[in-house]
Amino acid sequence: MSIAATATEHLWFLDTLATVRVRHEEGRDGISVLERVAPHADSPPLHVHQTEDEVFHVLEGELRVRAGEADIRIGAGEAILGPQGVPHTYRVESLAGARWLLITTGGDFERFVRAVSRPAERPGLPEPQGPPTPEQADALAAAAREQRIEFVGPPLDS
Repeated sequence: MSIAATATEHLWFLDTLATVRVRHEEGRDGISVLERVAPHADSPPLHVHQTEDEVFHVLEGELRVRAGEADIRIGAGEAILGPQGVPHTYRVESLAGARWLLITTGGDFERFVRAVSRPAERPGLPEPQGPPTPEQADALAAAAREQRIEFVGPPLDS
């Protein structure tokens, strides 16, 4: 097996930027590394990954991560695990937003991101779209279910 740099792909994932650093199909174990950038207060619905653990490694800013009953704040240089089968979510707490690596194996989360994203038209975050309509929320939940991710609760608030 030879080693080569991976090509990066920049996607606007809802109101965030997801840069695919390592595609799940590149290695034998299906590891996926996404660099995420999100604005202050960004928080996805509480959700459960049925097939993947999810590692958050913060590069800049601060995240509050809820996994099960625990709420933990992590900053630059810190990491936390969102375990498979355990409801979890995050909220960007830093006013300037946050940047972190999201690491999974198997490709389900990466496929979900690709299914609901669009290519980034320029560097940086997209223009905010605001909360999804009920129809958009239903489509998002359906796309997540296809990748064995279940929405089980609301995003984190302040």
